[in-house]
Amino acid sequence: MSVRSGKTVFVCQNCGHQVSKWLGRCPQCNAWNSLAEELAPGGAAGGETAVPPRRSHPQPLARLRVEAETRQSSGMPEFDRVLGGSLVQGSVVLLGGDPGIGKSTLILQALDKLCAGSRTALYISGEESEAQLKLRAQRLGLTSDSLLVATETCLENIIRIVEEVRPAFLALDSIQTLYTASIPAAPGSLPQVRETAFRLVQQAKVANMATFLIGHVTKEGTLAGPMVLEHLVDTVLYLEGDRSHAFRLLRTVKNRFGPTQELGVFEMAEAGLMEVANPSALFMAERSTEAPGSAVVPSLEGSRPILVEIQALVSPSSLALPRRQAMGVDAGRVSLLVAVLEKRVGLSLGGQDLFVNVAGGVRLAEPAVDLGVALAVASSFLERPVPPDTLIFGEIGLTGEVRAVSQPEVRLKEGQKLGFRQALLARRQVERLGDPPGLKLLGVETLAAAIRSLFP
Repeated sequence: MSVRSGKTVFVCQNCGHQVSKWLGRCPQCNAWNSLAEELAPGGAAGGETAVPPRRSHPQPLARLRVEAETRQSSGMPEFDRVLGGSLVQGSVVLLGGDPGIGKSTLILQALDKLCAGSRTALYISGEESEAQLKLRAQRLGLTSDSLLVATETCLENIIRIVEEVRPAFLALDSIQTLYTASIPAAPGSLPQVRETAFRLVQQAKVANMATFLIGHVTKEGTLAGPMVLEHLVDTVLYLEGDRSHAFRLLRTVKNRFGPTQELGVFEMAEAGLMEVANPSALFMAERSTEAPGSAVVPSLEGSRPILVEIQALVSPSSLALPRRQAMGVDAGRVSLLVAVLEKRVGLSLGGQDLFVNVAGGVRLAEPAVDLGVALAVASSFLERPVPPDTLIFGEIGLTGEVRAVSQPEVRLKEGQKLGFRQALLARRQVERLGDPPGLKLLGVETLAAAIRSLFP
């Protein structure tokens, strides 16, 4: 590997502050271990930096012409959903996830379907050998002759391979294993990740080649490498799930060609990732309808409504400080709802252990699930089950009021398809919606009124 001489500085990857020597803590933002060594501007050998030619001239916005996007379906509806309907030619997609969650499997399956016609796909692996790739292909049943594979980690060699093959689709697994010989840093370091990603994005735009970059996720749940990695690409996808469970959730975080927060549901099987066309029915298949502490909420993930079961367990605590644990929902939000139940409703939860779980490994972030979480906790505390045919959604304020949420019609329609006969929501929305056929709407203004209506 050739080494480029020049002056180096240490740059904080959080705030961009520069210092001349390495420090354990950034003096600007006080972040620990955030300083990385980089070449200083103008520090490269060769004198002055060449200025590239101008790319465009100012034009009136109203007179700009927009060319139609060239899209290609992957043949996997759940994968197309998170991409905004289909894959845009020339776009760069960053796929992140925990090691072993199924990122390589998903991309190989998508490439095999994308190149089913006359187009060529190239998969470059920096982590697995050709023999390992062959064994994986046999297990997944990949049969396309247009899917080419190579094992390489040097960026300059990868660009040569791409120029020789000229594929329509390119995948690199993973971005943390690549390096460029022009930077004297180890593969996976912040300067290497940023430089290799930038040059790969440029190559994809020039060649009009759809590119997939696979990246690992750190312990904090963010993509390894600088945040500029997410800013460089067009689409950012996260593959979530517990390796001990079969379900995998593919979530859109950023998309320049479609809506964000879309969700695709897959099930890990022996033959790879299988699409789940109706995730609501799958999550409701093993629901307990008679036990207290269970409530069904319609969560809106992008444009897709999904029915999930929220479970709560409240039991007397023998500890001086009762336990509070939440899985699948924000723990701070659960603490807020417990405080509202104590202050506005009068439930004595101070000496109780409290556990809240979202069945199926789904993570819920929208406030529309507040009412379902609160009623599941109240159901477990009062030992009164929620009626099994009741759908619950609504946001709860600090004064105990139940607020309206977005797109109630979509949520109610999904509940009707799975046999729910009544729904509990904000009174203001009930007045606007009226009475949909086959569904009884129960409107409430406060959390206390909601508990009285379900547990008279």
